[in-house]
Amino acid sequence: MEFMNVKLPEEIVREEYLGNFKRAERIIDQWLKKKLPDDLKMRLTFEKERIQILLKNYPFTEKEAMDKAKNLIEDFKEEEFYKLFEEGYIDYIVVEGEKRYEKRFVQNIGYALPEYKKRLKADKNAEESQKLLENRLQQLLNGAKPKEHKIRAKISVKIEGEVEEDKIKVWLPFPKEEFQQRDARVIATSHKEYFLAPSDVPQRTVYFEGPKEGEYFVEFEYIIKEWINSIDPAKVGKLDQEEFLKEEPPHIVFTPYLKRLAREIVGEEENPYLKAKKIYDWITLNVNYSYVHPYALYENIPEFIASNLKGDCGFQALLFITLCRIVGVPARWQSGWNINPYRVSPHDWALLFVPSYGWIPVDPSFGEHYKKNEELRKFYFGNLDAFRMIANTDFMKDFVPTKVYWRSDPCDNQVGEIETENRNIYDFQYEIKIVEFKEI
Repeated sequence: MEFMNVKLPEEIVREEYLGNFKRAERIIDQWLKKKLPDDLKMRLTFEKERIQILLKNYPFTEKEAMDKAKNLIEDFKEEEFYKLFEEGYIDYIVVEGEKRYEKRFVQNIGYALPEYKKRLKADKNAEESQKLLENRLQQLLNGAKPKEHKIRAKISVKIEGEVEEDKIKVWLPFPKEEFQQRDARVIATSHKEYFLAPSDVPQRTVYFEGPKEGEYFVEFEYIIKEWINSIDPAKVGKLDQEEFLKEEPPHIVFTPYLKRLAREIVGEEENPYLKAKKIYDWITLNVNYSYVHPYALYENIPEFIASNLKGDCGFQALLFITLCRIVGVPARWQSGWNINPYRVSPHDWALLFVPSYGWIPVDPSFGEHYKKNEELRKFYFGNLDAFRMIANTDFMKDFVPTKVYWRSDPCDNQVGEIETENRNIYDFQYEIKIVEFKEI
């Protein structure tokens, strides 16, 4: 999707900014009648789809948004809503003259303002998950030996709404066998016929073709180990790795701002490991976690987070990767799930190449979560817990077999992708179940 770096014509930008999306679509249609450069044509074609994704991400009227805030925040008052709105903490857009509010704006208030995070209604599973993680991290910091976990999980998808076509194609994430993860195997599938991509593809999937009705699922098992490293900066050698140093538009792009920021952060440091550590420290101490829109809506993710100083796990990982590459340090993507006996959710982080040591893990968003606990913040530069499932080790790469149409998530695959012979399917439900979780 390199075409996302192409700027839209100014009249389309103006109408979208004003909330006149129907008019913007009509102008796009007029533009598409012209003879255009290929990338501009693709950018305009995708923009019509992008508008629909954007509008779905802002589902609430003002009354619905108010009710949502009252439901999720203890003792929330109407006057608080308008005060937060005036101070810029409530995410909204104007759609055809009416304010529409972002679907996770309440949670983002909590991330931005600690006093509201305390008032958000508790998620007991999340609390137990956090306790489990922090207890284990403390054990590791106290010298405990790394452990392995055997994990069995199931992911299923099902189409929402009506689909005219009779047949669909489905790609579900599946564990890779490299780095800290091994012995991945299929336990059960919804359909007898399926194709399991080899482990060496960047984004591993199980692929199905079949009727649109019913559920598609794969249940699998794998083993994953805690990844613990001890790096001596004085023993870091000269760079002998040429991969994962280049730009990869539309997101990993060495823009003038990002190049200046990288130089500002790194200064005169020449040791590649210490360069990366300075970048990690800057991100984890200056950026705040925030839910974001679907990744397909963004023209350049690292530029966005570096300008807004907020973003989710994938945004923080991409900023880290891009800044590292700018200063000549190889860095790459790793992602899948954060999973333990209490909960599971999609998650992204990064890998860093250190001469004389090889690849090591870096999780900026987990580090940022512990910005007030220096021991735990530092842990996630070079080390990683084993509460993970890794399905992707690179960013914006094709599936095997290749998907024909634009993806719901063009960056990687954590919850599945569906298409028909004619189009991508954006509206589907997914569910991830933890079947078994045990230490080896």
